Amino acid sequence: MSATVAARKRGKSASGAGAGAGAGKRRRKGDSSGDKGKSKGGGKMNEEISSDSENESIAPRKTEEEEEEELEETAQEKKLRLAKLYLEQLKQQEEEKAEAREFEEDQVAGKLKEDVLEQRGRLQKSVAKEIQAPAPADIRILRGHQLSITCLVITPDDLAIFSAAKDCTIIKWSVESGRKLHVIPRAKKGAEGQPPGHSSHILCMAISSDGKYLASGDRSKLILIWEAQSCRHLYTFTGHRDAVSGLAFRRGTHQLYSTSHDRSVKVWNVAENSYVETLFGHQDAVAALDALSRECCVTAGGRDGTVRVWKIPEESQLVFYGHQGSIDSIQLINEEHMVSGADDGSVALWGLSKKRPLALQREAHGLRGEQGLEQPFWVSSVAALLNTDLIATGSHNNSVRLWQCGEGFRQLDLLCDIPLVGFINSLKFSSAGDFLVAGVGQEHRLGRWWRIKEARNSVCIIPLHRAPRPPAAGS
Repeated sequence: MSATVAARKRGKSASGAGAGAGAGKRRRKGDSSGDKGKSKGGGKMNEEISSDSENESIAPRKTEEEEEEELEETAQEKKLRLAKLYLEQLKQQEEEKAEAREFEEDQVAGKLKEDVLEQRGRLQKSVAKEIQAPAPADIRILRGHQLSITCLVITPDDLAIFSAAKDCTIIKWSVESGRKLHVIPRAKKGAEGQPPGHSSHILCMAISSDGKYLASGDRSKLILIWEAQSCRHLYTFTGHRDAVSGLAFRRGTHQLYSTSHDRSVKVWNVAENSYVETLFGHQDAVAALDALSRECCVTAGGRDGTVRVWKIPEESQLVFYGHQGSIDSIQLINEEHMVSGADDGSVALWGLSKKRPLALQREAHGLRGEQGLEQPFWVSSVAALLNTDLIATGSHNNSVRLWQCGEGFRQLDLLCDIPLVGFINSLKFSSAGDFLVAGVGQEHRLGRWWRIKEARNSVCIIPLHRAPRPPAAGS
């Protein structure tokens, strides 16, 4: 009896111990043999509930452990990620700094190269190909002079234009509005107490590179110095024995060069109101003069057929031959190259190291006259955009012509014609190269050989638009 009771107790305890272990199998057994147990309905429900509760109680424990592991790993990964991100940022910053330094070095090197080329007179920026011919409606016409415009200058900041004419007046114009800012009237000969001014045809003007001084010369052998901002008269230089035909300031200084029909070149110090020296060499009346930064100037010798380079400190000169007619206009392109125009219709490009033109364009503005008696149109004015390959020339064939200088200034190629009726007596490019100013008259600035009645005495502002550059390949 006692053995039987003990065996039963052992069986119960064993069944109780195995109940938990076999709980996961009960549901499957219950599904396959649902008719084997007593109290089928309640027992099966109880077994299913107990099995689910046990499974749910086990699952959260694993999830919490996994979450803890994931949290621990995320913290480590976050530190590693932030460290990598910080290193990447430092690397990117260093690369950007290196690129910026390289860009700055390239810019500095490019600027230094340009400065060296400019000093050597070999700088030739390519801008001519980008210039588009302006529409006639875009040309602004400023009228105020009664007689033919003879000369003009643009202030270094490109905000104002000074024009002078055979009516002996000087007008200061606003480039933006086209309005008159100031008028220096004609002075009557022998009258006392009147404001200073010119009493004869004004032939030339120049403005200092800092925009402080304006100089003007006339047929009465006088050079008048003005304060450019207020147009107040400062000094009068005398000494030439004939009409003053050319003026130019040395860039960066207040040293003034002048030339005259008396065949001489004179040097003045405007800041000190003093005369410096006189140079001789031309065999006929000098028609024009120009200068840049070096202590030298270039002159167009008119009917003596020469272009001369004057070295002021050495008091020496270089003589160039090439035109067959009277050389009436000249301008420096850079320190080593220049362009000139003559009444034989030719335009010449010069290098200071050669006595003959590097390029000579004959009949630059075509021919006039009856068949068999044709004569070339005179080239009355030339202009060059400093240190570039862009040239402008004027005549009286109803157009201003733009030209491109070839490589090494050894060729001239026509770009376009800009329609303007009358004698183009003066041409000037703005410092930025975004517009060209033409002084137009019914007569040539140096005489009255022809008169174009339909022309208007005016200052014309010609916009120079640049064509957009084509997009890079693959963009």
